[in-house]
Amino acid sequence: MDIQHKPQTNKFSNWLKTSITARMLMVGFLAIILLIPLSYINRLIKERTYRQTDVANEINEKWGNHVLVYGPILKIPYKTYLETKTYNEKTKTYFTQTETQIAHAYIFPELLQAHVNVNSKTLNRGNFESAVFSTIMDFSGHYIPTDLSAKGIKHQDMLWDQTTVIIKTSNIKGIKSHLVLMLNNNHYAFQTNFNESNTSNDYLDVLETSFIKTEDLSAHKNAAFNISIAFNGSQQIELIPIGKTTTMHMASNWADPSFMGNYLPNDDTKTISKDGFKADWKILHVNRAFSQQHLNTVPNLKPFAFGTKFMVMVDEYQKSERSAKYGFLVIALTFLIFFLIQTLSKINIHPFQYLMIGVALTMFYTLLVSISEHSNFLKAYLIASVSVITLITLYSKSILKTFKFPLFIGASLSALYTFIYVIIQLENYALLVGSIGLFLILALVMYVSRKIDWNNG
Repeated sequence: MDIQHKPQTNKFSNWLKTSITARMLMVGFLAIILLIPLSYINRLIKERTYRQTDVANEINEKWGNHVLVYGPILKIPYKTYLETKTYNEKTKTYFTQTETQIAHAYIFPELLQAHVNVNSKTLNRGNFESAVFSTIMDFSGHYIPTDLSAKGIKHQDMLWDQTTVIIKTSNIKGIKSHLVLMLNNNHYAFQTNFNESNTSNDYLDVLETSFIKTEDLSAHKNAAFNISIAFNGSQQIELIPIGKTTTMHMASNWADPSFMGNYLPNDDTKTISKDGFKADWKILHVNRAFSQQHLNTVPNLKPFAFGTKFMVMVDEYQKSERSAKYGFLVIALTFLIFFLIQTLSKINIHPFQYLMIGVALTMFYTLLVSISEHSNFLKAYLIASVSVITLITLYSKSILKTFKFPLFIGASLSALYTFIYVIIQLENYALLVGSIGLFLILALVMYVSRKIDWNNG
């Protein structure tokens, strides 16, 4: 039986060696098989990205979370009256009973000025890092005399002697100084008020002063205030523009700020350099859709916040992920080069040798991810690409038994990896440059393959 099948086996083996179609099918099948390790590499990159996020969150939780300041706000109690009528069956008359209740009015300042100085740095844990900062936020401004008659509240119903000032913040844990409000010529210390924190849905903690002296809330003149807050924080600093006119000046040693929120800083005063940045904001009441007086509860105005992100530019994983997306293209083009060399030179290349070359190409991405965790992306890319190109070039020398083709393969891989690196660095023009590059590669392949006799096999 072995003697009977031997001619068929030899015939099939010869067909694999001599048929162009068979070689194309074999190379294509191997390229598809190599999608499996590429998918695992993409999963590895995502896992490392998630790990970076988890470590950054853990660092931030211990140092201090992001900073959002909402205040200072005048909190003025006032009397409201609830009338209930009860029908008396004996006298056939209604009895009216009036119940006095206490509500609160929240008054925003006429002018709010913030001067924010930020000292930023990075904290590391293992191979991962996060941006943290220490900041001193100085607030000043004034309130105008309060009149709630337009809202149906009489002046005599307002409990001026029970007025307080509140500040809401997202990072009460990160406060590193005693908070004292100076209103006119008097000082008022802040205390935490968790009962007030539960009255709105913005999930911000509330700090509240003791009762303000009535002499500091004159009905005829403005009430000027000053307060300084020191924070340890991370990720970002935001301010809600509750002043009828709100200004903020921010200065920091952080060289990569990302301005965020509903309002951007003024372009004519913004400066960014390798030593840090300075930025100024000015928001008028006509720029936002809320008033200066609110009854019963403090509204959730977090959507109106503005400020700056202090984020570590950890884009190694993003670049590695973008690089891995071109993995199949690198494998396909490399296989195509070997296929054209095999077809034009009549040198036999075994499927196992194609597989080894493909595995070497996939190793580039594991090298890239692992080295980039200990160095910058450019150095990691150079080390990984040079290592893989050298390995494949030397392996090609043993396969092709000549210097000409391995040198051509090494040069082609160098050009390909350089091309992919350029695409990764580009943002707005990545698609354009990539499309032009692929068009030129296609034109080159069409030019080289014109001498192949496709009818043979």
